Amino acid sequence: MQQIPPLWLSPETHLARSTPDHPILYFSPRVLHEVANRFQTGFPGLVTYAVKANPHPAVLSNLVAAGITAFDVASPAEMDAVRAASPDAVMHYNNPVRSDAEIAAGIDHGVASWSVDDASELAKLADVPKSCEIAVRFALPVAGAAYDFGSKFGASPEEAVALLKAVAEGGWTPALCFHPGTQCEDESAWIEYIYAAKDIIAAAGVGIARLNVGGGFAANRDGVAPDLERVFEAIARAADAAFGDDKPLLICEPGRAMVSESFTLAARIKGMRKAGEVVFLNDGIYGGLVDIRDMGLPGRVEVVAANGTRRQGDRRPRVVFGPTCDSLDRLPDGLPLPEETRIGDYVLFPGLGAYSSAMSTQFNGYGLSDVATVIELSGQASS
Repeated sequence: MQQIPPLWLSPETHLARSTPDHPILYFSPRVLHEVANRFQTGFPGLVTYAVKANPHPAVLSNLVAAGITAFDVASPAEMDAVRAASPDAVMHYNNPVRSDAEIAAGIDHGVASWSVDDASELAKLADVPKSCEIAVRFALPVAGAAYDFGSKFGASPEEAVALLKAVAEGGWTPALCFHPGTQCEDESAWIEYIYAAKDIIAAAGVGIARLNVGGGFAANRDGVAPDLERVFEAIARAADAAFGDDKPLLICEPGRAMVSESFTLAARIKGMRKAGEVVFLNDGIYGGLVDIRDMGLPGRVEVVAANGTRRQGDRRPRVVFGPTCDSLDRLPDGLPLPEETRIGDYVLFPGLGAYSSAMSTQFNGYGLSDVATVIELSGQASS
C-alpha cells in the first residue's frame, strides 16, 4: 500500500518536531492553486506552465488539478514529467535548438507547438506533422528584465518575417512567440513586443493563429506581490489596439511567477565565526540557493530556533557561506539576520519554488532532496 506523506501545519511546526539537519523545501499546494487561479482569471488567453522552473511531480500534478492543461517543455525529460502528471496535457516545445533525437521524442510525445528562431532549425522539423503549430521566436533589445533572454534565442524582426513565410509555405500553422526576459516588472516590454509582432505579420503577409507573450512575469522578492494584473491589462489593451478584430489568441508561459511563492526553503546554521559576522549554512549556491547568487538577496528572510520560535531581534548584515569546500559557495554579502541568531537555528527563505530544486546539485554530497508539504507558509507576499 502506498504511504501518504504527512501534511504539516507550517515549516515552524515541522522544524520543531523533526529538527532536520539537511536543507528542506516546504511546499504549500494551497498557495500554488491560488497563484494558478490568479493567472487563469487575469491573463487574457491561454495560461501554460514553464516546467523548467520546477518539474517536481507534486507541482505538476497540482497544476493539473488547478486547471492548467498546457505546459512549456524544453527537453524529453520534461515531456516525460508532464506525461506522468497528465496523459492528456498539451505540450509546447519552445526550446528552439534541438537534436534529431530530441525532435523525434517530441513527435512521439505528441508535442502540439514548436518554436524556431533560425532557418537551420526549421529545416530540422521536416518530419513534424503538418497539424502542428510552429511559432517563430523573435527578440528585441528591450529593457525592463533582470536579465535578457534575447542574447541566446530569438530571430531579428527581419529574420522573423522570412521564417514566418517559410512556416506558412511548409504547411504548418504559423504563430509568433517572444520572451521579455526574467523577472520583468515593466509592462512596456510586452507592449513593445506586441506591436513588433504586428509589424512582422504585416511584412510577411501571413496571418497567425496565436501569439505567445512568454514568461518573465515577476515573482515576489521584497514581500510585496508584483502587480501582475497591471501587466495582464496592459497586454490585453496592447493586443486589442494592435490587432483589433484580427487579434490572435494570446498565450503565456509563466514559470518563476507561477511556482515561486508556494515554496519556502529552510537551511540550518552549522557554524558561525568572527562574533557572528560570518555564517555557514547547510545549503548554498550549489544547492537550493543558486538563484539568490544570480538574482540578489531577497528581502524577507526569517530565522527560526530549533524549537520553532522566531528570532525577533534587531538585524545586522552577515557574510553567508554554503556547506561545500568551494570558497565560491557564498551568497551576496549583507544578508540581514537577527542579533540573537545562533548555531542550530534555521534560516527560512520564502519564495524559493523556482530554480531551487530544479538547479540543485549534489556537489560535495550536499544539495536539496527533501520536500515537506504544509498547509500554511509564513512570510507570504502582501497584495
